[in-house]
Amino acid sequence: MLNRSTLLSRTAAVVFTILAASHTTAALAQGPAEETLRQIIEEGNPAYLDWSTALADRELIGKLYAANGYRLMWSDGEKPSTAALVLLQELRHASERGLDPEDYPGNRLAYLLIDLIDSGHPGVEQWALFDASLSLAGLRFLSDLHYGRIDPASVGHNLTVERIRLDIPTTLAHLATAVNVGVAIDSLEPQFTHYALLKRELARYRELAAREGLNDLPPLPARSLKPGDVYAGAPQLERLLTVLGDMAGGQPPSALPPNAQPPGEPSAAAQTLTPPLVDAIKHFQYRHGEKPDGILGAATLAELTKPLSLRARQIELTMERWRWLPSELVSAPIIVNIPQFRLFAFESTADSEAHIRQMDVIVGKAFEATQTPVFTADMSYLVFRPYWEVPYSIALKEIVPAARRNPSYIDQHQMEIVRGAGDAAVGLPNTAENVELVAKGTLRVRQKPGPNNSLGLVKFMFPNPYNVYLHSTPAQALFAESRRDFSHGCVRVSDPVGLAQYVLRDSPEWTRERIQAAMNGTSTLTVTLKNRIRIFFVYGTALVTEKGDALFFDDIYAHDQRLEAALNSRRPRTVPAMTRAPASETHTGS
Repeated sequence: MLNRSTLLSRTAAVVFTILAASHTTAALAQGPAEETLRQIIEEGNPAYLDWSTALADRELIGKLYAANGYRLMWSDGEKPSTAALVLLQELRHASERGLDPEDYPGNRLAYLLIDLIDSGHPGVEQWALFDASLSLAGLRFLSDLHYGRIDPASVGHNLTVERIRLDIPTTLAHLATAVNVGVAIDSLEPQFTHYALLKRELARYRELAAREGLNDLPPLPARSLKPGDVYAGAPQLERLLTVLGDMAGGQPPSALPPNAQPPGEPSAAAQTLTPPLVDAIKHFQYRHGEKPDGILGAATLAELTKPLSLRARQIELTMERWRWLPSELVSAPIIVNIPQFRLFAFESTADSEAHIRQMDVIVGKAFEATQTPVFTADMSYLVFRPYWEVPYSIALKEIVPAARRNPSYIDQHQMEIVRGAGDAAVGLPNTAENVELVAKGTLRVRQKPGPNNSLGLVKFMFPNPYNVYLHSTPAQALFAESRRDFSHGCVRVSDPVGLAQYVLRDSPEWTRERIQAAMNGTSTLTVTLKNRIRIFFVYGTALVTEKGDALFFDDIYAHDQRLEAALNSRRPRTVPAMTRAPASETHTGS
C-alpha cells in the first residue's frame, strides 16, 4: 500500500506523463455510461465527495449530464482528457487562488485516478464515478472562484451588486473542451489589478510563513527604542525587514540566507538601530497602519512578530471579499475601505492608482451601534452648508442628558429644537419642556449650518437604510491619527473640496472656486448630480500597491473573525483524506 506522500508524488508524475503523451479531449468515443452516471448523481455516491451537502449542485450536474446524453465529460472510459488533468491540478492547487483545496478535494480524486490507471481496465462504473465527482468538485470550484464562497448577507453585509449571472454548469461544460483550461479559469476571477496583486503577494507570504523562525525577535529591553539605541535583536530585525521588502539593499547582511545567523556574537554596532534600519522600521509601520515614527515600541514589535501565516490569511479573506464585487466595473465608482480609513475615487473603470483620487477618512467607532456598514448605494446629490439632523438615538443618549444638566447646551452648540421634517422646519424655544418632548421623540434636534456644524460645510448623499453618508468635518485634527474610527457611522472626508470637484466633474460650471464659495456662503444649497455615482463601502484588511507594498490593517470591527467562522461552518468537510474506493471495485496501487 502506498503512503500518502508517495501517492501525491505519483499523482503529479501520472499527470505529467499523461499530459505529455495524450492529446485527448472530452469529445471521445465512449462506452455505455448513461445508467451508471444517472445512478451516481441521483444517489449521491459519497465515496469521494460528500454529495449530501450539495443537493442543489447535484441537480445542476444532473441537468448538465442529461443535456449531454449522460456521456462522460472528462474521459473516454479508458484514460482522462487533458482538460480533466489540468482541472484536477487546479483543484489540488486551489490555495494559490485563495481557496481551500479541501473543499473540492483534488487529492482524493487523484487517488481515484491512480487506481483507475493502475487497474488497467477498471470498467465504466469507476470512470463514471471519477467523471461525476470531478464535475461536482469543478462546479463548486468555479462558483466559489467567481462569486465567492460566502453570501455577504450571511455576515451582515448589504452588497447589492449588479453583475452578469454566470451559467456555471455551462461554463464547466465548456471547460471540458477548452484549449487552455488555466486561462479559462483565470477569466472567472475578479479582473482587478489589485486582486491580481493580492494573489501574487499571497504566494510570497505563504513562502515567508514557511521559513521557520524568520520573525522570532527578542523582547525589547525598554518600553520603546529610539534611533541609535542598542537592541540585541537588531541583526535579526534587519534580516526580517530585508526579506519583507522594507529594508533598502535587497540582500540580508553578509549575504547570509534569511534564516541564518552570523557566527559569533554580533558587534555593538550591529546591535544598534542605525538610520537605515530606522527607515526600514518606518516603512514597515506605514505598511501596517501605524504612525511611521521609527520608534520600536510594543505595538510595532507585536506587528513584527505576528505569524506571517496570519498575514497570508488576511490576504485570502480580502480576496474572498473582492469576489463579492462586480467582476468588472461598468462605471467609475467611489470605494471606501473601512479598516484602511481611505477613500478611492476612480477616474475610470480601471483600478490604476495613477487615475484614482485618494484621501483619508474617519469611519464609525468600533462599537456595534456605530460601525460603518458594508454596503453599496448610488450617490445622487450633495448639500452645501447642511443642517445636521441629529438621529434620535444620539439625541436621546447624548443631547438630552447634556441639555438637562446645562440648559444652554443646545444653544452653545448652535443647535435648535424643531417640529416636523425638512430644512424648512421652524425652530422652537429651547425650554425644559421641549427638551423632554425631544426625549419622547415628539420633537427633534438639528444643528444649524456653519463651520462648527458636525457635518462640516458639505455632505454627499446616497439614500440608504443606514442613514450613512460622506461629509466634511470641523475636527480636522483627527486626521493626524493613524487609527481613525471616531464617528457615529458616517464617513468624514479629509478633502471635501476635492471630493466635490470629483462628483461634480460632469458639471464644468462647478469650479473649485464656486464650490468653495458655496461651502462658505450664507444658505443651504442642494445640487443634484447629472450622473449617479456608485459607491462601495468595503472591508479589506490587506492591500497591495502597484509599487509592491503589502499593506495590512487592523480588523477593527472583527469582520475577519466573522468571515473566518462563516467559512469554517459553510458545509461539513468531505470524506477523510485517506478514504479510498472499495477494494472490490478498483485496484489499489502498491
